[in-house]
Amino acid sequence: MNDQAFKTTVVGSMPKPDWLMENLPLNTKGKQVHGKGATWQFEGETLEKALDDATRLTVHDQIVAGIDIISDGEQRRTSYLTYITQKLTGFDYDNLAEKWTRNGRRLAEVGRCVGPIKRTNSLLSRDLEFLKSQTELPVKITLPGPMTVVDSTYDEHYGDEVSMAMDVAAALNEEALNLEKLGASVIQFDEPVFSRYPDKVREWGIEALDRCLLGISKSKTAAHICYSYPMPGVPRPIVDSYPVILKALENSKIDELALEFEASKLDPELLRLCPSKTIMFGCIDNGTHEIENPNEVAQKLLAAAQHMPAEQIQAAPDCGLLPLPLGIAREKLKAMVDGAEQARVVLDK
Repeated sequence: MNDQAFKTTVVGSMPKPDWLMENLPLNTKGKQVHGKGATWQFEGETLEKALDDATRLTVHDQIVAGIDIISDGEQRRTSYLTYITQKLTGFDYDNLAEKWTRNGRRLAEVGRCVGPIKRTNSLLSRDLEFLKSQTELPVKITLPGPMTVVDSTYDEHYGDEVSMAMDVAAALNEEALNLEKLGASVIQFDEPVFSRYPDKVREWGIEALDRCLLGISKSKTAAHICYSYPMPGVPRPIVDSYPVILKALENSKIDELALEFEASKLDPELLRLCPSKTIMFGCIDNGTHEIENPNEVAQKLLAAAQHMPAEQIQAAPDCGLLPLPLGIAREKLKAMVDGAEQARVVLDK
């Protein structure tokens, strides 16, 4: 498996069952994605059992689809980001603040940074241990990256986003070292804001990302970069930032990059800018219910392989599949796996 062309993986999030959590649009005021989060359908011990069952379900779905490197689907998270930041010191999510995020894309209600940011307890140990108990396959665990945390919260303490980002990075590094000890195959840092702030990526984003990786030697490390979740009524401009950020990331210590190519329609020739990295090549769109054609997926992967060895390319969705209905996400994953297999057959001829 180590040298297999077009391995398949997921970015992180998978849809939650309707019975687990209230179903809200991602731009609901004060809720998703940066606020308090949606509300669970259960409480107490019943909720904990429901979260375990939802994780078992998403692991099963990925195994049935044929995914090679799986996640827990972030089933325990009302938000990919606040699930982590609420467990760090220095953040207040009881009294939200309004802030323009993603370089003016969206006015969001966000948590406030009111003091020094530190990790005082494990953030994801239980999540990873349960995931590993459900499968023998390699597993991925995800954390929000420092620049994304800074952009998704309102700073009332540091007065300097670089200082804030480096404290976030130090806290995330402590957690990543623990996750490595627990056997995570891939530790992924989600940095969707990289695509919105290419200048900041060069100025301090790479430094902050590399700080997250200090001392990690066994687990693979990844950075996920996209143009953020599609949201009803919220513009999603595709800006020409990949040429800048991929050049910068080529000089980072990160092992793998998860990049959006399907919905953005970006040219796979961009892969030539980061030749040393393993690429999770986004070939599944999380913004439409239309199921991709496996043959077209295969052709896109083979096109990517014109610019990078196929063994460095993994088939993946553009972004987390959370916005989709569960049944649609299952079909999309199967189409992706079938497409990757078709591409491997072509390579073997």
